[in-house]
Amino acid sequence: MSDADQELGDEGRLRPQEASPGAGSGDDSYLHPLFPHDVYMRQALAEAEAAFDEDEVPVGAVIVHQGRIIAAAHNQRETLQDPTAHAEMIAITQAAESLGSWRLIDCLLYVTLEPCPMCAGAIVQARIPVVIYGTTDPKGGACHTLYQITSDTRLNHQCQVLGGVMRDESKAILQRFFAKQRALGKK
Repeated sequence: MSDADQELGDEGRLRPQEASPGAGSGDDSYLHPLFPHDVYMRQALAEAEAAFDEDEVPVGAVIVHQGRIIAAAHNQRETLQDPTAHAEMIAITQAAESLGSWRLIDCLLYVTLEPCPMCAGAIVQARIPVVIYGTTDPKGGACHTLYQITSDTRLNHQCQVLGGVMRDESKAILQRFFAKQRALGKK
């Protein structure tokens, strides 16, 4: 794991040897084990519940700027019949509108599932310096699991990534959704 990537240990805290300096402003307080990540991740989970209620894959995202949530979204691919309507993509668009800039510097993105390659690319393009996610995506994760797009030094920008925040809750809603889909005979 590189300095650009962080993951919580099983006990829900950053491993001490992995607490490296943060991106952007030099303030790495967001990497501190006592930083209130759960406050924002609970908002992302509320968005995931909204997606669940709409029969969408339950992924939620929020973007925080200077301690304030400026964007909140959930997957809407089925509703909009748009393959790009992932929670992260919608939240990035909302945040850019809120700030009046496509450069989302000094923002933190909280998302319940590790971003896919499309979303990871958008995160890099939006210059989001910090991504905090709940559970890994073994079939499409592009921050740690399958690819490391957000920390690829061949790209013009990278971001810090912290995985495993509220992992159990994030994983549980996905498992509940797919169990429901299987019971209904859907994929």
